[in-house]
Amino acid sequence: QVQLVESGGGSVQPGGSLRLSCTASGSIPTRNTMGWYRQIPGKDRELVATMDTDGNFHVDDSVKGRFTISRDNAKNMVYLEMNKVRPADTAVYYCNIPTWDKQYWGQGTQVTVSS
Repeated sequence: QVQLVESGGGSVQPGGSLRLSCTASGSIPTRNTMGWYRQIPGKDRELVATMDTDGNFHVDDSVKGRFTISRDNAKNMVYLEMNKVRPADTAVYYCNIPTWDKQYWGQGTQVTVSS
């Protein structure tokens, strides 16, 4: 079992910044990929960014140039630095880590971008 706990969500004005954190614990694969997804009510959960233990990363085009993913392997943590946020970034953000047999998700953290 793997547990994921997100933090750092909240309300921010357009153009502002926010930093999300996620801590993983439990039976974490030595080599893994951790990522961030987001979901708006009534829509499918969508990928935001992922990074593996070697530092290889992927960032969705919708946030490229504005959001940065990073991680601290020693602490089993992954971060999402959100800059120049837009109202369209409003969503519940989920941390994710897949293992050999299932996908694990955090409880989600709400990000609201509004003036």
